[in-house]
Amino acid sequence: MTERMAEMEGGKGSGRAILVLAVLGLAVSVYLAVIKLANATAACGGIGDCESVNNSSYAEIAGIPIAIFGAAAYLVILGLAWIGGRRPEYDEQARMALFGVSLAGTLYSAYLSYIEVFVLHAVCPYCVVSAVCMTGILILSVLRLRALAAPA
Repeated sequence: MTERMAEMEGGKGSGRAILVLAVLGLAVSVYLAVIKLANATAACGGIGDCESVNNSSYAEIAGIPIAIFGAAAYLVILGLAWIGGRRPEYDEQARMALFGVSLAGTLYSAYLSYIEVFVLHAVCPYCVVSAVCMTGILILSVLRLRALAAPA
C-alpha cells in the first residue's frame, strides 16, 4: 500500500470524509425532526413518500421523533471525530467508539429501510440519504481501525 493510500485509509482523508458525511446526516436529521415536531410537510419534490414514512408509528420512540435520535448519533460521531483528531492519546478509543456508534446507526438504518420498503411500502429520500451517510461512516471507521492495527 502506498503512503498516500495509507493516509487516505486511516488518516486525514477518511477523517474529513467522516466529518462531511456526519454534517450531511445531521442536517437531514435536524430537518426531519423539525418537520415532525412542527407537524409540517417535508419537501420531497415528488420523490418518494416522506409523509407516509414520517407520520408512521415507526417515526417515533416513546413519543420522540426518530430523527432526534439520528441527530444525536451524528453529533456523537462529530464529537468522536473531533476528539480523535485533536487528542492523539484518545485516538484509538475514539476510533473504536466511532465504529460502535456507526455500526449501531447502520443496523438501525437497515431496520428502518426494511420497514419503509416491506411494511409501509413508502420510501423517504431523506431517510435514504441518512442511511447512506451512516453506512459510509461505518465503512470509513472500519478502514480507520484497519489502519490503526496495521504494522507501522
